[in-house]
Amino acid sequence: MATANLLLHPVRMRVLQTLVGAGELTTAQLCERLPDVSPASMYRHVATLTQAGILEVVHERRVRGTVERSYRVRQDKALVDEDTRTSMTKDDHRQAFTVFTGTMLADFDRYLAREDAEPAREGVLYRQGAVWVTPEEFTELVEELEAVIARRTRRGTADDSTRHIISLALVPARAMEADGAGGAGAPDAG
Repeated sequence: MATANLLLHPVRMRVLQTLVGAGELTTAQLCERLPDVSPASMYRHVATLTQAGILEVVHERRVRGTVERSYRVRQDKALVDEDTRTSMTKDDHRQAFTVFTGTMLADFDRYLAREDAEPAREGVLYRQGAVWVTPEEFTELVEELEAVIARRTRRGTADDSTRHIISLALVPARAMEADGAGGAGAPDAG
């Protein structure tokens, strides 16, 4: 399994998001899809993810004297496992969550910057809610959410499907309850 520092880097998160559900891509194709990332930076981050076993080389072919590689995500390695999360300090979690939310905000800003972006028509949703569950029910809930997302992780070029990024954060509401702010979820927005 990977470390939080390895996965929760803004560029590496975007590389993984781009590859998940896209099948396999070359570094040049990743550069085309992420034009704000310099080729040198892209090659460095792809190499880092490959050396860590998070990306795997699917194909290699000679192109003008160099070797072009196609990569795909190894889903089983692209997770921060429970042991790693358990060993993280509160500051580690704060830093990881800051990168996570910063990347999510940057993704949303890039989406809104598109001329053809139509949040309401395209089903943009951000929502916060509260659930009351036992520890066992919480474990089940996480497994169910991961299974739902895994079933929909595919490349949809043969039909009229649209790729959506789903970001999820699960946080105990104890601190909010102590402040008197718990219990109310933000309404659906779109």
